[in-house]
Amino acid sequence: MDAEREALQSTAYPEVQTFCQKHGLMFEVVDLRWGIRNSEATEHMTTELCLEELDRCRKTSIGPAFVALLGDQYGPCPVPTLIEEKEWEALGAQLTSKPRDLELVARHFRRDENAVPPTYLLQSLGSSEARGPEEATLTSVLHAGAQEARRLGLLSQEQWRRHHWSVIEWEIDRGLLSWTDGDQGATVFLREIQDLNKHILEDCALKMVDRLPDGCLDTDAQNLLSGLKGRIADTQPGVLKAHHLPWSRDLVNPKNKAHARYLKELGEQFVARANHQVLEHLRELEAGRQDLAWLYQEVRHHLGLSAEANRAFCGRQELLAQLGQRLRQSDSHPHSPLVLFGPPGIGKTALMCKLAEQIPGLLGRKTVTVLRLLGMSQMSSDARSLLQSLCFQVCLAYGLPLPPAQVLEAHARVVQFFHTLLHTVSCRNFESLVILLDSMDDVDSIRHTRRVPWLPLQCPPRIHLILSACSGRQGILDTMQQTLTDPEAYWEVKPLSGNQGQEMVQLLLAASRRTLSPGQTELLWASLPECGHPGRLRLAFEEARKWASFTIPAPLASTAKEAMHQLCARLEQTHGQLLVAHVLGYIVSSRHGLSEAELKDVLSLDDEVLQAVYRDWTPPSKELLRFPPLLWVRLRRDLGHCLARRPVHGFTLLAMAHRQLAEVVQERYLSGAERARTHGVLADFFSGAWSQGIKKLITLPLVGKPLNLDRMVAPQPLWFSDTVANLRKLTELPHHLVHSGRLEELKQEVLGSMNWISCRGISGGLESLLGDFDLYAPHLDCPEVGLVREALQLCRPAVELRGLGESAWRGAQNWFRMCPHPVLIPLAGFLQPPGGPLRATLTGCHKGVTAMAWSVEEKLLVIGTQDGVVAVWDTEEEQVAHILTGHTGEVKYVKVFAKGMFALSASKDHTLRLWNLLSGQEKFTIWDGDSKHPIQPETWSLHLDETEKVVYLATGSKVSAWNLETAELVFHILGDPSDRWLLTAVLASRATLLAVSQHGVVSLWSSATGKPQGRRPLSGIKEETPTCGVSVQKQEKMVTGFSKGSICLISPEGDRLLEKLPEAVRFLVVSEDESLLAAGFGRSVRIFLADSQGFHRFMATDLEHEDIVETASFGPENNLIVTGSRDALIQVWSVSEQGTLLDILEGVGAPVSLLAWGGALVATASQQSSSFKVWDLTSVQKPRVGTPFLDRTGLTAVSHNGSYVYFPKIGDKNKVTVWDLAEGEEKDALDTSNEVRCLEVAQQANLLFTGLVSGVVLVFPLNSRQDVMCIPPPEARKAINCMALSQDEKHLAIAYDSIVLVLDISPGDPCPVIDGPIYTFYTQLPETLSSVAVLADYRVIYGMTNGDLFLYECANSKVFPLEAHGSRVTCVQVSHQEQLAVSGSEEALLCLWDLQSCKWRFEMCYTNSYCRGVQCVCFSKDDKYVYAGLKDRSIIVWSVLDGTLLAVQFVHAVVNRIIPTSNGFIAPTRHGYLIRERFQCPSSRASQQDPLKNFKRAVWKVKSRQREELAAATGALQDSRSASAQGRECKLNKRSQVCLLV
Repeated sequence: MDAEREALQSTAYPEVQTFCQKHGLMFEVVDLRWGIRNSEATEHMTTELCLEELDRCRKTSIGPAFVALLGDQYGPCPVPTLIEEKEWEALGAQLTSKPRDLELVARHFRRDENAVPPTYLLQSLGSSEARGPEEATLTSVLHAGAQEARRLGLLSQEQWRRHHWSVIEWEIDRGLLSWTDGDQGATVFLREIQDLNKHILEDCALKMVDRLPDGCLDTDAQNLLSGLKGRIADTQPGVLKAHHLPWSRDLVNPKNKAHARYLKELGEQFVARANHQVLEHLRELEAGRQDLAWLYQEVRHHLGLSAEANRAFCGRQELLAQLGQRLRQSDSHPHSPLVLFGPPGIGKTALMCKLAEQIPGLLGRKTVTVLRLLGMSQMSSDARSLLQSLCFQVCLAYGLPLPPAQVLEAHARVVQFFHTLLHTVSCRNFESLVILLDSMDDVDSIRHTRRVPWLPLQCPPRIHLILSACSGRQGILDTMQQTLTDPEAYWEVKPLSGNQGQEMVQLLLAASRRTLSPGQTELLWASLPECGHPGRLRLAFEEARKWASFTIPAPLASTAKEAMHQLCARLEQTHGQLLVAHVLGYIVSSRHGLSEAELKDVLSLDDEVLQAVYRDWTPPSKELLRFPPLLWVRLRRDLGHCLARRPVHGFTLLAMAHRQLAEVVQERYLSGAERARTHGVLADFFSGAWSQGIKKLITLPLVGKPLNLDRMVAPQPLWFSDTVANLRKLTELPHHLVHSGRLEELKQEVLGSMNWISCRGISGGLESLLGDFDLYAPHLDCPEVGLVREALQLCRPAVELRGLGESAWRGAQNWFRMCPHPVLIPLAGFLQPPGGPLRATLTGCHKGVTAMAWSVEEKLLVIGTQDGVVAVWDTEEEQVAHILTGHTGEVKYVKVFAKGMFALSASKDHTLRLWNLLSGQEKFTIWDGDSKHPIQPETWSLHLDETEKVVYLATGSKVSAWNLETAELVFHILGDPSDRWLLTAVLASRATLLAVSQHGVVSLWSSATGKPQGRRPLSGIKEETPTCGVSVQKQEKMVTGFSKGSICLISPEGDRLLEKLPEAVRFLVVSEDESLLAAGFGRSVRIFLADSQGFHRFMATDLEHEDIVETASFGPENNLIVTGSRDALIQVWSVSEQGTLLDILEGVGAPVSLLAWGGALVATASQQSSSFKVWDLTSVQKPRVGTPFLDRTGLTAVSHNGSYVYFPKIGDKNKVTVWDLAEGEEKDALDTSNEVRCLEVAQQANLLFTGLVSGVVLVFPLNSRQDVMCIPPPEARKAINCMALSQDEKHLAIAYDSIVLVLDISPGDPCPVIDGPIYTFYTQLPETLSSVAVLADYRVIYGMTNGDLFLYECANSKVFPLEAHGSRVTCVQVSHQEQLAVSGSEEALLCLWDLQSCKWRFEMCYTNSYCRGVQCVCFSKDDKYVYAGLKDRSIIVWSVLDGTLLAVQFVHAVVNRIIPTSNGFIAPTRHGYLIRERFQCPSSRASQQDPLKNFKRAVWKVKSRQREELAAATGALQDSRSASAQGRECKLNKRSQVCLLV
């Protein structure tokens, strides 16, 4: 059936392979007779291997598992390789009368006494030339003997078959007929040649039927074949696919049309049958699929491995008892995890598995036991998936809620969930939980890190964590010893005793039904003197089990490494050095292992292996070339337990079971150039370089010329289908490109390819993608790759917040083009670019941030939070290093000391806690509360004196000091509750503790003893309350700020007024060297320079924000100062350049309340947000591509279709900056002589209107330097609040507090003419105007600060009140046709108004959990849509037709203004970038579209007036027909008119 085999190989298999890949399956063909000589195909060992492979396929295949090609040959009967003792005796009894036959059989079989019971083993039949006739004679003798023995009843039917059935019948019986539960994915293709019997004696038919050695027809074989076909037809008729061919002399000639048609039909039938079987099986799996099938598979996998490891367990009883005692003693109170350690092969895994089995008995109570043999599956190979599986299993076991999706999206949240889960289980006081994690060295993400952040260093009661790790080399054990410092946590696993080692080997031999002769036993123990390493004993057993009783073995190696070398040498002798070296090299070089299908494909690309294989014969096909599968199966069988099978990405991968074997393979086969060659072949395979019909040249020894042949390896696209990614390629290809030195390909095809990045991001998540960049980017000297990595890092918070949408990654433009839903399409970049100052936005494990401090030496950032958690972040790895729990109230202070190794935290729960930042363990807790009067103090102050090792805490009217090493109280000072201390300072050089009270009294004490040293009132400050203070150690003074703006220098000798500020002093900070002082007041910060008298003013101008300044901090070199304000902006100023503003940074969308420098990095946070940002400000003074415009006012205007942006100049609001967006620089500055309050641009007339605080409006022509026009105010010195142009730009409305002017704009030469005011009207309301819009017919819409909204007809002097908003009206816009208007307010309410009826049509309220309020709004050019920019940094699109929310896009910045374009809009942002968007809305929208599907906890509600009126009318009609006796008034059900999408 060679022609059929090649037809399937070349056409059918690739088609089925593609089909399987699209369904996430791997297609593997096991044809052990392909590519080998006929003598090997009929060899007795080949038959056994075929049957073993059949069993493997039946066990593992989804869909087709067995395919038979059956013609008119029954095939030869193989000689059995093994005959059991009773069967041998029955056969021998029939051969005693034939001494020559008996002698023939005895010569080829030898008795093996090591088998239990003994067996007779077939010996080699000699060379292939002489073997044929002798084997035929031996087969005939055994055949006759078995026939006679069966007739006498001495052999069973099964034993008789061993001597009569051919290989074909054995395979069909094993693969099909022996199964009672259906065909199980089997198919038999039957080829029947019509009229074959009539031509049976013709020469061309000789190969089609069975013949005897003399050429006669083998009728026995033909009868058996007929019987086999009958059995198939009777038992499994559905699997039989018959093909009838007419007889012809050139039947197998490729040019025979009938034969070619038959082969084509065979291939098509095979494809259809195989695909159908796959789909049927997938449907069955889907029907029975469990929600957490992946978890159950993971648990079963590890339990199966554990059961296997326990079969030969012996000894360790004393250690098990000691561990049990330790577990019982620590069960009721907090304790450390346990770590079992020892060298590789010492038996740690077996001990862990035995522990898992005996835990309930050892603890003496009910337990939930969770076991993971790390590295033995994909989910146990990295920390993130490991933690997720542990959390799911524990939650299921205890009936707790499963981790929600938002937790699983960020590793930091998973870590916190895991820690919280352990405490939750502990508090239930139910069953104890024991988690066993074996081989911590095999977790990828742990192997390359300095910390194990998810590892709890203190287990709560009834929670036990048992780990194992290798000793003897730098690894995870050293990492754990740095953090888990309790010496009693570590338990060494020592070697077994000599007797225990012998017992283990005896157990293994007995389990495999083997024994050893006395001589062999003596040799075994002589080779292993006192060996107690179970790993080495296991290797010795694997070698000894192969010994027959007549084998004279060579001495075994005494060490594990020598044994591995000995194993490799034996394999090389059997299978050839080249094949063994390359096969083991490929398996070891792979990142996670190789499947058998992948390995055979890789070997088919290895020219050296193929040339060695086909050295003595030519391949069976002239079109394709493959590695013969039989050669691999033989080698795999001899490798035995040295291969481990691990589930990865749904596939079973092969890897080395022993770490020592992998090391020996590296040393023996993968040195120098051979290592690069191995990775190169693997890279070729996973890149798909030689797939999909691409042929590869090779010169075979017997051919002598180059052949261009198809290797038929699996294709390797990134996506197998729209939903199935090629996960194997994604994880393996970068690894092999790096280690083969193909770095340019790595840059172009992987890390620099958007197709790759999108596929990896969608299929594996952003953390996996960033992990790849961290692994492979350091190998590339390419700044662009670093920028890509940084861009992905900047995306991280958005992805964690809203999920990873496909449109963000895969073929974005194509996706947008085909999108069936309304969508906003960005036309240019507007987010924070990579390469800028932002390093990371971190979030996920705490509430609002209340305290922050750096451990610069350890690159840690310590965060205190509102819920009492202290989180330690590793800023290098951008993940949580420790979650420190214990505080029950808000953390007020965090101080880091001792070169960054320790931190002290103070909380509102009246405790101080000292933490070791390296181990994450608490050293001690200090209680500072009064149990009788637990009053919450209003003021807090924490001071640390490292020299004297004392910590001081001042709260209200109490000051306490404790020893930092012993936690003993040094002293305790109580003051007057009616005049509490607001500020305290420790002047270390004078050993003085200084405090300033609410009424301005200065108190002094000894900082060593707490003894009073004096008390006096402030001399220069009257009727002011202290608000803030900072100590200056070099001057031995405290700088104090007061409520009316005074800044005072206070020393033990007296006090002196330093400066009088116009407002209350909000904060004071000094630089690290105490040479600079910053004072924050109102919206300003003033800088002072130290001198001999204290400080003097350093800059002529103050540093100004647009909102209240909350905090400031100097850079480490005093060249920068960073300030943060309530409007969520962070401003970076140059101190050396006298306060030049260098950059404006966006915070986390909440008031910036905390700043902390750590080297070149600065962290910013807010008490109202769980996120914080880390910035690298070394880049702010460097030129950047696409420099953003620095506007902090939000008063931006745009002209020339977004080419120019106008905003008040930084540092001089009397000027307007003209910013060229294309060049990224200031083009001009317009002098206005007064502070600018608002800006408007007439796009058609090219005019810039500037409203000033003086009430004047200056009009600048934009295209020329003509004279500036001036519009005077109606009253002197009345500031302008807002302005608006009509849609036709012919009218201008100017709004003051309560006055509105309406002016005309008419064409003129050389510039337009402004007339008026044409109308002036007063609102006559106490509230102030906040927004205005003007129509072409002189109607004006204006909104007030209290939410009132009015329409005023200037021509008739009539005012029409519109239904009021509930808060300040922030924006009003009129449609282009002036039929509609839209208004927005601070309560996130948008109203669409009908200007004819003066009534609202729709109301929409949009809220989410982060922020509320409408910033700006406009109509689209066709008036179909409303675009609105919200204060939560998103943009929404609202349908004018039906009030539907069409689209929401989070743009990561507050939008100052929206200007419509022909197909979308442009909008300047607070980040200093211009958004350009196109809005695409299909004519027929999908009914189920939810624009908020990626926005968590976001709600929009729409009310329609038409629906309300209809509902009211319907209700009234129902009431009129009602005969209710009670006469109750019908109330409108508000809920029924609200469309609520969550």
